[in-house]
Amino acid sequence: MKLPQSGGCLCGKIRYEITESPQSVYACHCRDCQRLTSSAFSMGVVVPETAFKLGGVELRSLQRVADSGRTSTRWVCPECGTWIAGPARDGVVRVRAGTLDDTSWLRPTRHIWARSKQPWVVFGESDEVFDKAAP
Repeated sequence: MKLPQSGGCLCGKIRYEITESPQSVYACHCRDCQRLTSSAFSMGVVVPETAFKLGGVELRSLQRVADSGRTSTRWVCPECGTWIAGPARDGVVRVRAGTLDDTSWLRPTRHIWARSKQPWVVFGESDEVFDKAAP
């Protein structure tokens, strides 16, 4: 993976840059992420807040109550609705991996809400797997 990494939304009104290597690449297998992405899971990269540089139009904030019971906020493009990231928490930003311009290097090594995974999903031997949210 080369730095910086760049990405953005479908319509191009939001662009961002990641200037440090991600702390982790994860897949969330919860039913909400399956519905939101129309797929088997969502993928995210965890990066330090200081390494995430956002540009373009102002993001729209959407909230829902997650399976964990916490209120989950996601930032989306107000024009095309692409889910970009969530607000910084604990000094990190969770960026939606599919919004990166180059996704060739992505491989999730951490899996959360694995109890809701699709039966055909197979984890790697060294992957971290959590039935619910990661601690």
